[in-house]
Amino acid sequence: MLRITEIFHSLQGETTRVGLPTVFIRLTGCPLRCGYCDTSYAFSGGTSMSIDSVISEVALFSPQYVTVTGGEPLAQINCLLLLTSLCDLGYSVSLETSGALDISRVDTRVSRIVDVKTPGSGEVERNHWKNLKYLTARDELKFVLCDQNDYHWAKQVIHDNKLDQICPILFSPVFQQLDPAALASWILQDQLPVRLQLQLHKLIWGECAGK
Repeated sequence: MLRITEIFHSLQGETTRVGLPTVFIRLTGCPLRCGYCDTSYAFSGGTSMSIDSVISEVALFSPQYVTVTGGEPLAQINCLLLLTSLCDLGYSVSLETSGALDISRVDTRVSRIVDVKTPGSGEVERNHWKNLKYLTARDELKFVLCDQNDYHWAKQVIHDNKLDQICPILFSPVFQQLDPAALASWILQDQLPVRLQLQLHKLIWGECAGK
């Protein structure tokens, strides 16, 4: 069984899959409390569902792309079974995770979108740095940046770990906190090998929109 906050069909708002019609499975619960979190409604509550029931609901949308998100989906051990089941059915599956929990047991067919928590998030001490050695070219690293200090910190992390040689790297400004134009100018000035991403769903539907 899994605790599910919602299952819905929308456009992918982030990652290199941005804009693609996607079914989202949002699992309930998260051990982190990032200062910019926009899904605190998923911290508790939800509905208890079997994996078969989740898969049946996903199938109603006849999707090609499925994203498992949260909360922190890996906080529920049965998330691993769900991911494998979705892959077995032929879906193109991605996982959005905070980077605070071990990703090594995630099915290798899944594209793992792993956050690296910055100092501005308030949760930098929760980064599970061992995750970096498990990354492959099909995965992505995401830095959500609160300010210029976060930018310089993230730039150093990328340099020290040669992350740009491993997988795509995403820099996302906190919505209505860090000016995207400022972030763009820093990236251009430093010729940083990262992808600037804005949250498409918020640009379309507003600050309170889901993905």
